[in-house]
Amino acid sequence: MRFRGLGGRSQWNLYTVTGMILHAGVQGEYSDFEAGGESALNSLAAAMWGGLGASALLVGAVIAMFRKPSERMTGMVMAFGSGTLISAIAYELIPESTLGKGAGMGIAFIIGALTFFLGDLFIDRLGGASRKSIGDCETDGSGTAIFLGTLLDGVPESLILGIGLGLGGSVSIAFLVAVFVSNIPEGVAGTVSLQREGHSRRTILFMWSCLLLASAVAAGLGYLFTQMLDAIDGQYMQAFAAGAMLTMLADTMMPEAFKYGGKIVGIITVFGFLAAAVLSVVE
Repeated sequence: MRFRGLGGRSQWNLYTVTGMILHAGVQGEYSDFEAGGESALNSLAAAMWGGLGASALLVGAVIAMFRKPSERMTGMVMAFGSGTLISAIAYELIPESTLGKGAGMGIAFIIGALTFFLGDLFIDRLGGASRKSIGDCETDGSGTAIFLGTLLDGVPESLILGIGLGLGGSVSIAFLVAVFVSNIPEGVAGTVSLQREGHSRRTILFMWSCLLLASAVAAGLGYLFTQMLDAIDGQYMQAFAAGAMLTMLADTMMPEAFKYGGKIVGIITVFGFLAAAVLSVVE
């Protein structure tokens, strides 16, 4: 059976036409497979960056276990990390162009802050209020609450790493450095709190490893969310996570930094802010 062209000159065999259709279908399926493979690889890359940022918790844990720094030094490092995160929020997450999208960005920012505030309040009542305490104070905390509290602190950071990769095609080095630096004193403080509760080194390292894995998963999910949503929705997610992060800094990190680092932490916070700002500009 043959098909004739309009002029009757070209003749196509039915098998030829069928082959062309099948070839087009295979090409379409291959393109879909290729796109899906690229998305999976990028998701794994986001997970890797999220895990890298959270690996500082293990660094802080090892420091606390084998060579515990002074409370003053830990407070100063915490202040520097707070400054880098504030800078990252200002330059990377809530730039002027994003605020120009409308009131929705501000609403997402506030909702993120309220979400962290309520979650933190719940975890404090479970016994996780001391998770960033670097002093030898009496506490009725629990290991589970400290673990959940640290997870609550770290998830917004990891989501932002994944979202940033999905929206911009690359990870912000300034934000990654800010997360890594801020997680070191958090690992120190959390380990001190867990040791105070009587947990063994093996248990503590296992808990931090689980947090590292959870952060990697959160970063991977952050990337996948941007592939399922519009770019504007991804920016709303960034604003939500930024509000949660800023609330975390003001509620947990900065008070501890000032309590143990002294008045010098104000200057150190400025240096941290400046360092992250320079990285953002150089990037």
